[in-house]
Order: sequence, then structure tokens, then C-alpha cells
Amino acid sequence: MEEEFAVDPAQLLAAASDFAQQPGAISDISAQEFLTRFPLPAIIGALQTDASYPGLESALVECLERVFRTKYGASLIPHYMPFVLVGLGSDSQKVKRLACIAISCLLEHTDKRVAIQLVLQHSTYPLLLGCFIDGDEQVAAASTDAITSLASYPEGMGIVFPENINEATHLGSVAEKCTSLGRVRVLALIVKLFSISSSVASEVSKSNFLSLLEAEVRNTNDTLVTLSVLELIYESFLLVKSKVFTLCSICFMMKLVEVQHSAEFLSKTILLQLLISIISNGAAESILRSRAMMITGRLLSKENAFAFIDESSFRNVITAIDKRFDFLESQDADECECAVEALGQIGSSSQGATIILSNTPPTARHVVDAAFDRQQHGKQLAALHSLANIAGETRMGNNVLLTRVAEENLKSLIYDQASKTPKLIPSGLLLSVLQQGSEIRIAGYRLISGLVARPWCLIEIISRPEISEIITDALTETTKIGMEARHKCCETVFGAFASSSKLVNDPSYSGLASKLQEAIRKGPYGGRKRIEAQPTVATADRF
Repeated sequence: MEEEFAVDPAQLLAAASDFAQQPGAISDISAQEFLTRFPLPAIIGALQTDASYPGLESALVECLERVFRTKYGASLIPHYMPFVLVGLGSDSQKVKRLACIAISCLLEHTDKRVAIQLVLQHSTYPLLLGCFIDGDEQVAAASTDAITSLASYPEGMGIVFPENINEATHLGSVAEKCTSLGRVRVLALIVKLFSISSSVASEVSKSNFLSLLEAEVRNTNDTLVTLSVLELIYESFLLVKSKVFTLCSICFMMKLVEVQHSAEFLSKTILLQLLISIISNGAAESILRSRAMMITGRLLSKENAFAFIDESSFRNVITAIDKRFDFLESQDADECECAVEALGQIGSSSQGATIILSNTPPTARHVVDAAFDRQQHGKQLAALHSLANIAGETRMGNNVLLTRVAEENLKSLIYDQASKTPKLIPSGLLLSVLQQGSEIRIAGYRLISGLVARPWCLIEIISRPEISEIITDALTETTKIGMEARHKCCETVFGAFASSSKLVNDPSYSGLASKLQEAIRKGPYGGRKRIEAQPTVATADRF
């Protein structure tokens, strides 16, 4: 058998290298032609017997990866499952990674029931977990893809989520027995599984896997995690090692809350309460409090957050952030920006904005104060965007305006802020924002777009010709995002203006209406003339 499929390693190396380096996607025909010249048993045999031949293993692994990613190549995998099993247990990281990819291709390109039956029949999942825990970074990534692919099918969920918590492959049991690096990887896998779909997220929740995150957030003195592990999870953070594992857990939670259905399942855990305790803990590292604020902001900004999280939890988060401002004014600027940004995220929903503006005193006062403070650029920029969110720039239709109390407080906060400055009135504050640099100006466009739905703000804007000059001038902005923000601002100002019959019929504003309409008609980029190349005619130089 071995003699029948024996090939010259030099010849196989050259052919495999050429095949692996082909540009574009490999077709089924190309894969079939290559395997006709070099049958799969010959390649497998070479991997087992000639792996030490210089460059051969790498070339064959790259070649087989491209073969398996074709439908033809994937159709051969069921016939070579013993090879896949050997590969999963191989000492070579490259071969391990190839075997994990083969499982992913099997699940992707063949009949799902047959593929999952093969995984069960050959006890493949424990070997995949072994690669996931003990393999290098590339092997762990490939095995993660295979495991998430398996979990994405109803037939495979029973494999990834065994009912018996004492099962060796139960992720809770795996996390308890493995190293710190392994636990970090398990947390990453849980987040990946959670994001697949709401049905898989439900299994994650029922299996109590989210409690692993809760435990790590509680424990700030876990086993030291090396800098390389930290970089694996959150590349650029350099922290005190005793705090590393908590930060890693928080980083996973940041990824977790980005999932659309996260509010439904996280509301059933105590993670939100743990995050509130971190925000309120003055003895905690500033970076931990900052990340906790960002996570809660993202979580509570979800459209469905109020459907699953009670109002008291919202208020507790906002109160915890509010209290931090008493210590942040003269201290950590980054933490202050995170606090302002978190309030803006929470305030992007009408319910969140109402709470931020309606409590006593309104927590939004910190955002308003920072939005017009030119002393700290980063803080002002974050506050302007946050205030735009609270004012409703990201909301649609009837959701822009808030309750009577919230609206009165918003107006009062802005007028009070204006009265403390030489500008005296809100139009002066808004004009000063539009007269600053590009980043601040773009945030100013967003703020005006949100505020202009209020009649008092509309009057402030249209009564200040300098504001309309800036927002209708197509040459003001030079970047795509700036042009689009300015144009949207024109549209919202004109929309608010056109909805007021009193103002539309006032002849003193007819010129403004025409200017806004013309700016809208030109579009975000229409006012910039295209400059064509011009030939230059000159007398030739003579020697």
C-alpha cells in the first residue's frame, strides 16, 4: 500500500507549493486534477513519513487546506476520518490546525446530519477541545471555528452543551481543570458561542456558562496571567498582573454586550450588579471602572434593553456613574471621558435619555458642562457626541422628544450653561462649537441635528445667521464624514423649520429657507467643483 502511493518528496513539494500559491479560490476541477496526480493517501503518507523533509510539511498543509475548502475536497473527508483523528492528536501544530479546518469544512460543505454523526461516531469533539485548550494561537482559532460551526446546528448543540455538568467536555468542567490560558480561551469561546444566535445564547445561559464570567469579575486576585496571554485577549493593555484576569473578563463582556440579544440573557445574571459595584469601587483600578462603564453603556443602549432590564437597574447604573464625577473633575481624564461616553450611550434610547434628564439633580448636567468646556478637547468631543445622543440625533420620529420634565431640564441645563459664559444664549454656545476644529464641528452638527426638533432651539439657530452660513457652506468640510454630517444637519434644520407654519409664512426667513433648500439640493458633496488637469505650455529650455 505504501509502495503504491509512494512519491518523490521533492516532486510533491514542488507541486504542492505551486498548488497552494495559486491566486484566487480553488475550483473543484483544480482540486480533483491535483488529487489525480497525487492521491490523498500519498499526501497523507508523506505527511507521516517525510515530514522532516525541508518545507514539505508546510507546503502539504497549505495545499490540503485549500483542497478541503472546496466541495470536492470536503466530500473526501468522511472517507479519511482516521487521518483527521490522528491529525487532531499530532505533535505538529500545523497538522493539528489542518485537522481542525478539515472538521469545519466537513460541517460546511457536506450533509450536516452525516457530518455530525461522523463527529459523534469518531469521538472527535474531545480531541477538538484538546486542540482548543493546548494548541498554539492558530490551532486554538481553527478549533474555535470548528466548535462554533458544530454548535450552530441543532444536532450539534447537544455535543457542545452536554446536559451532564460532570461530563469531561462540559465547558464548566474544562475551565476548572485547565490553566489560566485555558480559562481565558474558554471565556472567549463562550462569548463566540453566545453570539451565534439567540437559540445558542439560550443554551449558553441554561448551561450556566455566564456564571464563569461572574466568578472571574468577582475575583481580582486570581492566578497571574502572563503578558502574552493579556495581549492574546486585549492586545495593547498593560496592567498590574493581579488585576489582569478581571480585565480579561471585562473585555469578554464588552464583546458579549455587542451581541443584539445580550440584554435578554445578561439580565438574568448578576453581571450588571457586579459592574455597578466595580464602577462604585473607588479602590478599584481606574481602567477597570472605565471598562465597566463602557460595558454598561453598550448594554443599556440596546433597543430591547428596557424589555428585559428593569428601570431601577438603569437608575442604579446612572447613579453610580454620577457619583464618580465628584472624584473625576481633577483626576483621570480617560475615566471621565468613559463616564461621559457611557451616559451618551445610555441616553441614545428615549427611555435612557429620560432617566438621565429627569433624576435629581439631572445626571445630564455633567455632559452639558463638558460639552462646552474648551479646556479638554477629548472630554469635550465625547460630551458633544453624548449630548447629541441624549438630544435624539440617533432616534427617529416621535422618539426624538422626551417627557415634559426631561425636556424642561434639557432646556434649563443648556440655558444655564450659556448664562455662565460670555455667549449668554445657546446660539452663542452652538456657534462657538461650529467655529472650532473639524472633529468638534462634526460633533456640533450632530448636536444641532438632535436639538433642533425643539422649537426653542430652532429659534436660537435660525436667529443666528453665522450658524446658517456654516451649515450651508459646502466648502466648510473636506472629509466625507464631515460633509455628510453637515448635510444631514441642513436637512434636520430645514425639516424642523418647514414643520412650523408660523416660521414658513414669516417673510423675514424666506432667504434662510431658500439657502437651506439649495444646500440640501446640492447633496453632501455637490458644492465642491471638480478640478480637471490643465496642460501647461512653456518654451523649451535650450542649452
